Amino acid sequence: MSEPRWRPSASRRVLELRARVNARIRAFMARHGILEVETPALLQGTTPAASITPFRVADGHAPRWLQTSPELPMKRLLAAGSGPIYQLCHAWRAGERGRRHNPEFTLLEWYRPGFGLAALMDEVEALLAWVTEGLRPLPPFVRLRWGEAMARHAGLDAPYTAGVEVLQSVLRQAGVEVDAAALGPDLDAWRDLVWVHCVEPALPEAAFVHDFPASQAALACVRPGDPPVAERFEAYLGGMELANGFFELRDPEEQRRRFAEENRRRAAAGLAPLPEDSLFLEALESGLPACSGVALGVDRLLMWLTGAETIDAVLAFPWERA
Repeated sequence: MSEPRWRPSASRRVLELRARVNARIRAFMARHGILEVETPALLQGTTPAASITPFRVADGHAPRWLQTSPELPMKRLLAAGSGPIYQLCHAWRAGERGRRHNPEFTLLEWYRPGFGLAALMDEVEALLAWVTEGLRPLPPFVRLRWGEAMARHAGLDAPYTAGVEVLQSVLRQAGVEVDAAALGPDLDAWRDLVWVHCVEPALPEAAFVHDFPASQAALACVRPGDPPVAERFEAYLGGMELANGFFELRDPEEQRRRFAEENRRRAAAGLAPLPEDSLFLEALESGLPACSGVALGVDRLLMWLTGAETIDAVLAFPWERA
């Protein structure tokens, strides 16, 4: 007999653990002088992205968009001189449902003016050590470049320059069936498939991956070089992507160009374009301090702490019960 849908998915023990984790997060941030802030969840504009679709909310007036992350309004605070800030909040992404995904989820996001990526990775590791102490031993984090991981685990000789045909060959050898027509020539989509099927499962228990391809910069700076790379990292714990950090882009014209490119990619995939956040772009024009920022998935951290196989086990009411 199935359990009634009105009942929570998470046990009382897990709900207590979530409360303890949230309290430890806030204690860590207070100890490090990082101000807790709150910003609107319903926004006039959003972050155009080919791979993320926000929820649209209409009440008879101009539509608003549920935040996919609090990033844009938090950067407006940074531009206004807030100093280091964090937010522990809900975010929403349409269509993201699976073993590790729920369309509504909890994010911890924080920004550090004056920090580079190495300093922010240090702080992420320190936060995780603080939060998990006495709950589950945290393994030491290994740091490796995206290209190094692709070479080691996908067998690519030139990861940053490998084309679609090479990536298709890697997937075939790994026994991964792909609808090539659906992906088309989107190089980053093929890179992501190789990453998910061939690299992620082979990563160390705790790892920071950095120096992603420049085309995957999103809202991060690109560091010139041969090849140029995105100044961002992803943190992995137990084979799950846990956090995504950027050395933040501060050029408003480059940001407009990237938003336009993401909307072009959406159009090519048959998706409607998304309105860019004009208030965020005005804040960039006024001047964003040099800073790094990171978003960390609290639900996934709870999954790792409890050994849960699905995100539903750490949520009071997942999508189907909300």
